[in-house]
Amino acid sequence: MMKRLHLLTLSLIICVIVLASGAAHAASVIKLTYANFPPAATFPCVQMERWAKEVEKRTGGKVKVQTFPGGTLLNAKNIFEGVTSGIADIGNFAMSYQPGRFPVSEAVDLPFGFTSSRVASLVLYDLIEKYKPREFDKVKVLTVFTCPPTNFMTKAPVKRLADLKGMELRVAGTSAEVAKRLGAVPVAMPQSETPEAIQKGIVKGMISSLEILQDLKFASYTPYATIANLPVVSFAVVMNKAKWNSLPADVKRALDGLSREQAAWTGEYVDRHVRDSLAWSKNNYRHQVFTLPAEDQQRVNQLLSPMIDNYVKKVSAQGLNGKQIVADVQVFKKKYEKR
Repeated sequence: MMKRLHLLTLSLIICVIVLASGAAHAASVIKLTYANFPPAATFPCVQMERWAKEVEKRTGGKVKVQTFPGGTLLNAKNIFEGVTSGIADIGNFAMSYQPGRFPVSEAVDLPFGFTSSRVASLVLYDLIEKYKPREFDKVKVLTVFTCPPTNFMTKAPVKRLADLKGMELRVAGTSAEVAKRLGAVPVAMPQSETPEAIQKGIVKGMISSLEILQDLKFASYTPYATIANLPVVSFAVVMNKAKWNSLPADVKRALDGLSREQAAWTGEYVDRHVRDSLAWSKNNYRHQVFTLPAEDQQRVNQLLSPMIDNYVKKVSAQGLNGKQIVADVQVFKKKYEKR
């Protein structure tokens, strides 16, 4: 009887130790929330999920990230404030959605003729690394990236620049000025409203990057695409500064070690995905892709180049060296295109 009692007592002690150990481990896990605004299938959310898994792996399970795609925690225009105020620990947002607020980053959104997201993303990364701009003083930048070059997706074929004249196109951010300078009529609206607007004839197409032909099924609404290598859209993933300061040194090293790699990975992933989306669109909807004639592409570059001059004047008036920022973008672009 005494032997059984001793065994029971020993078992209880072991259970208490195991439970206490489990509770201590659970208490030591750092939980982070990550807000994002596009739908889960889109590339900004794909990169978010990849980042979350990599962080957990590289910290040995010490950090777990709860992700919120599709604006379920914060919407597109509130993410930066939501992170600085602590509603979310981490957030991904597009700088051009708040014009003028991120002047150094906005340089990459100018019409430099990027042909890939990978190059543009690494250019943006190097630019932020060099200038460490005040626009990000309130947060910790975890990584940056861009969408692929934007192009035309239309209801009717656009084979020449003249075909755009008077055409209503859904736009966002800097695409509004691009459309206007190229003779189209910019119409600002949320992407979620665009399919219905195309069906009703309110707009005849849009300017965006081509992966949404598959991700958001725009191939079924816009049977034609025209390649013009229009400006990219820049994104930043930022963390609440107080949360960053609270992290252990080894976790900070893991996150910093992932920063540039994530920028390159995202660019490579979405460039590949654009090619896959075009193939998918052709197979499923007989989607057609056109390229502007060389003289029209040259004309596009001429019509859009004043946007760069205007940027230099604007940011120089704010005390920034606009000419140097533009020159750096061009140098970084040339470096990564060679690779």
